[in-house]
Amino acid sequence: MFTGLIQGLGRLQSHRAGQLTVVTNSEAILSGLAIGDSIAVDGICLTVETILDDGFTVTTSPETLNRSILGATVNTQWLANLEPALKVGDRLGGHFVTGHVDGVGAVIDVATSADSWIFSFEVPQSLARFVVPKGSIAINGVSLTIADVMEQGLQFTVAVIPHSFGLTNLNQLEIGQSINLETDVLGKYVEQLLNYQPQQSQEVAAEPIDTSFLLKHGYA
Repeated sequence: MFTGLIQGLGRLQSHRAGQLTVVTNSEAILSGLAIGDSIAVDGICLTVETILDDGFTVTTSPETLNRSILGATVNTQWLANLEPALKVGDRLGGHFVTGHVDGVGAVIDVATSADSWIFSFEVPQSLARFVVPKGSIAINGVSLTIADVMEQGLQFTVAVIPHSFGLTNLNQLEIGQSINLETDVLGKYVEQLLNYQPQQSQEVAAEPIDTSFLLKHGYA
């Protein structure tokens, strides 16, 4: 479990088949890092397998690479957002982020205001119902609040303050660029509960034990 508050940045490099090296100089990430720890890399929960002087290695499945931007950012100059897992007792400054990316969206506009950057994103049809005004969403693992929703949830905007813009890879985003999306886990549970249809029992009703039953089965 994560909060969406980014603690460092790192570059992704191929290590061996199915394995990546995350190179970082972030003390917040490397300090106290242990094998088996969970780290969110651009919002994707990965497990630390080897600790290096300047980073760590993780294993990624084909499913992870295909359903996120991770594969497209390996061996590039892209800086991935990094966040260690939430510890019991830590402050929850963002929102609950699971590290399970729901899909890939795209940047459709970037604008500036007096005190923030305004990003507009496009989302897949399958996620539109979870995009709610003033709701939470994670973009590349960054916890953000949805400011406005357009096109029945297919597009939305967020305002990014200078602190978040400067310390995350949101400052690398350009129009047309793909991003990892994780919608608020609360909405997914609510949808599941509302749409749940219990399976009809296929059990045959038991015969009543009466004179006919006893005669039929040779008891009388």
